Amino acid sequence: MNEAYRYCPVCSTPLAPVTLLEDGGPKERLRCPACTWTHWNNPTPVLAGVVEYQGQILLARNAAWEGKMYALITGFMEAGETPQDGIAREILEETNLQAREIHLIGVYDFQRMNQVIIAYHARCEGEVKLSLELVDYRLFTPDKVKCWPAGTGYALADWLRSRGHEPQFIEWARPSPDPSAPPESRIA
Repeated sequence: MNEAYRYCPVCSTPLAPVTLLEDGGPKERLRCPACTWTHWNNPTPVLAGVVEYQGQILLARNAAWEGKMYALITGFMEAGETPQDGIAREILEETNLQAREIHLIGVYDFQRMNQVIIAYHARCEGEVKLSLELVDYRLFTPDKVKCWPAGTGYALADWLRSRGHEPQFIEWARPSPDPSAPPESRIA
């Protein structure tokens, strides 16, 4: 459940986990015990772009990220725009590039962030000028780019496969298991 909602936006009563019978059976959600408002906690649509620029793949590094991770151009869809228009807008806002061709790669769940990622391949032109949100970018040939085992990394992998390249994945370090934790809760 999303802990960001603590109070009902209609009547300000503290929300509580309440189980009610819904179409799919009993479901616990944060609900208002006073006015019955329900926090549905539906996933947020996020747009992602495999940006092809000068025959290479552009990956960018967000200013808020620690380390040297580079990723696809992403952003939230805005009210009143199509997903294709949204990814073209995000690419323009973040890189100053014009998307000339946009093709759907696929739709991916990203449950850790409660998001649904709609990923596109976009052939782009122009001169790269990063927004303040980004601090760096790199260009990779398809045979040199590495995918990451989460969300948009799977979209990049699918796009690479569609172009005849077997994707290479980076390995993320996993935290050491807590020896005092019960065996079923340890990360393997």
